[in-house]
Amino acid sequence: MRMNRVVGRFAPSPSGRMHMGNLWSCLLAWLSARSAGGGMVLRLEDLDPDRCRQTYCDQVMRDLEWLGLDWDGVPVYQSKRTELYRQAFQKLEQQGVIYPCFCTRAERLAASAPHRSDGVAVYDGRCANLTAQERRELSRTRRPAWRVRVPEQEIIFIDLLQGGFGENLARDCGDFILRRSDGVYAYQLAVVVDDADMGVTQVVRGSDLLSSAPRQIWLQDLLGLTHPEYGHLPLLLAPDGRRLAKRDRDLELGRLQEKFTASELVGHLAFAAGLTDRPDPITPRELLPLFSWEKLPKEDFTI
Repeated sequence: MRMNRVVGRFAPSPSGRMHMGNLWSCLLAWLSARSAGGGMVLRLEDLDPDRCRQTYCDQVMRDLEWLGLDWDGVPVYQSKRTELYRQAFQKLEQQGVIYPCFCTRAERLAASAPHRSDGVAVYDGRCANLTAQERRELSRTRRPAWRVRVPEQEIIFIDLLQGGFGENLARDCGDFILRRSDGVYAYQLAVVVDDADMGVTQVVRGSDLLSSAPRQIWLQDLLGLTHPEYGHLPLLLAPDGRRLAKRDRDLELGRLQEKFTASELVGHLAFAAGLTDRPDPITPRELLPLFSWEKLPKEDFTI
C-alpha cells in the first residue's frame, strides 16, 4: 500500500567518487519521489571509519547539486547516530535474538551452508550453539561480532519494479551480523533504524540490494517499525559485463564531467531509463512529468 506522502532518500556511501551507477540510482530515486510531489532526504552512510571521509561527503553533495538533484533539510550522517543503533540493538538483545559470533573470516566461510544462487554463502549458525563457558573462553582472545538469529520464515514483498520477491530467512539469508567485532553497527540495522527515524516511505536502490529487503522487513517487524515500499533498479554494467565499482574508477563522475555537461549526462541516463526517445540533454526537473515506473527496464544492461 502506498503511503499518503512519498518521502524518498539518497543514501550514498562516501567511500569515493560516485560513478555512473550511483548517478542512475540517485536520479531515479529523486524522480520517483519528486514526481509524486514528495520529499527527498540525504543520508551519508559513513559508518565505516576506514573507508569514509568528510571530503567524500562534501564531494557527494557537490555532485548531486551539479546534476540538479536537491534534497530537503540538512544532510544526516550515520556516524553521528550511533546511539539510535545502540538502542535498537539493545531492544533486539532483550528479545533474545542476538548472539556473539567469534568466527574469523576463514572460519565463517568454512561454517557456511551451500552458496545461494548469487554466490553468497549462508552462515550456518554454529556460534549460536556455543555454551556460556565456550563463549567466555573465546572472548579471552577474540572480540566477537554480533549476529541476529533468523527463523525459518518466508518474507515476501511486492517490489515497485521487480514485482513479487521473497526469501526464506534461514535458508536464503542465515543469521546475519548487526554489529561488527570493532563495534561498528552493520548496514542492515543502521538502514532500518534510519529509514524509520527519517520518515522514509520509499527506498529506491540497485537490484544488488534486493536480497537485503526481506531481512530489513523482518527487522522492521521486530523493532515495531513501518515498512517503506521498495523499488530495486537494474544495474548498469561496464562494457565487459562487470558491475561498476568505485575502486575501479569505472565511469566515475570526475571523468564524466570532463566529457559531458550535467544535462547531457542526465539525458543519457533518461534515455537508458526509457523516459525519453533520444539521449538529448535534459534537466532532472524537465524529466519530472515523463517519469513512470512502467517505463523503466527490469534487467541489468551494459552502458
